[in-house]
Amino acid sequence: MITQKQVRLIKPHERRVEIASGAMSRLEGVSKQLSGAEGIHLAIASILPKQRSSPHYHVNCESAIYVVKGTGRFLVGEGLEQALAIGPGDFLYVPPGAVHAPSNDGDDIMELIVARNTPVEIVQEWDALARRAVTPHPS
Repeated sequence: MITQKQVRLIKPHERRVEIASGAMSRLEGVSKQLSGAEGIHLAIASILPKQRSSPHYHVNCESAIYVVKGTGRFLVGEGLEQALAIGPGDFLYVPPGAVHAPSNDGDDIMELIVARNTPVEIVQEWDALARRAVTPHPS
């Protein structure tokens, strides 16, 4: 089927910081806002050396992650009790509602390619010690 929709090229200077979670930041490349995407999202996440993202889960989407560079752990579970060793070339699948926190154990920045099956995600921060959702602060 031929479409009348246009292919959209997003240059590096057009990327937008979409989220910061702990020591992790994410630059969106394909998203509803940047490209008009309706069912997909693609971004590059960076985690500073010896740091990690805050614990969280995604309410409305699956995620696929590819480790481009860096080594560390992908902490999972309500108390982040499971640690999956990750490094360049590894893929991760994260279902909706799975609590996680990627951690960079190395001395260089960790880079992850993150894809989602929705153009706009809903993220819920998580308190791993109390094993409960963190109430969002009013804006």
